[in-house]
Amino acid sequence: MAPASKTRRSREKVAEHRARLRAQGLRPIQIWVPDVRASSFKVEASRQSLAVALSVHDSDDQAFIDAVTDWSDA
Repeated sequence: MAPASKTRRSREKVAEHRARLRAQGLRPIQIWVPDVRASSFKVEASRQSLAVALSVHDSDDQAFIDAVTDWSDA
């Protein structure tokens, strides 16, 4: 019976925390991102990087990246 009351208390804490955040005008969202630890991610990232590097538009692509990159905080 103890685990149920402990779980209930955790749920109450989470609910209270979320209520405080909502009172501050925030709302919860869920974001799914690629798992950068997965080997399939590494393979796909390498494939895409190579495709960009070998593109006939590589200098234009890099010029665009350079133009929109702000390094003033670095």
